[in-house]
Amino acid sequence: MSITIAALPLLAYSQFVHAADINAGRQKAQTCMACHGPDGNSVNPAVPSLAGQPNQFIETQLVMFREGNRKDPQMSPLAANLSNADVNDLAAYFSAQARAPLAHTTAPGKAAAGRRLTEQNHCVSCHGPALMGQQHIPRLAGQQLEYLRTQLHGFKAGTRFDMDGNMTSAAQALSEADIEILADYLAGMK
Repeated sequence: MSITIAALPLLAYSQFVHAADINAGRQKAQTCMACHGPDGNSVNPAVPSLAGQPNQFIETQLVMFREGNRKDPQMSPLAANLSNADVNDLAAYFSAQARAPLAHTTAPGKAAAGRRLTEQNHCVSCHGPALMGQQHIPRLAGQQLEYLRTQLHGFKAGTRFDMDGNMTSAAQALSEADIEILADYLAGMK
């Protein structure tokens, strides 16, 4: 009897927990595909690919847009009315999608300099040794070149939302040449 009584709060709580639904996410993602591409593989160099990003990263960014912490003329209005269930479903869908083959090839001679910059600036500490992202930290490998460049400039200028300040701090040391090398290197990573 005491086990049943102890489980009642968990049963009540479970009614409010939404299990992510990839199929529902696919339906909800139809609007997203206009910019982020089929299955979240962007063909627009200024728009990030979402396919294969960590689930928690996508959830966090959608909530940041919804709450107004991260701002974008297209994303902010679209995210404003997303429910938590919508956020969970979209994140489950996009994180489960396969990444498209690379559209960018790193310029010859920049790979070694790019790798050195990722280690020197501790990119690998948070984004992982292969820069594939983890938990709430995004995958950088194979991301759109222009998007990477724009985000690095935004972090350096302090205009890009940065939840914990780590990216703004890391970007402060980057020169314009470093940003170009990093964006080129990251965009060409498998």
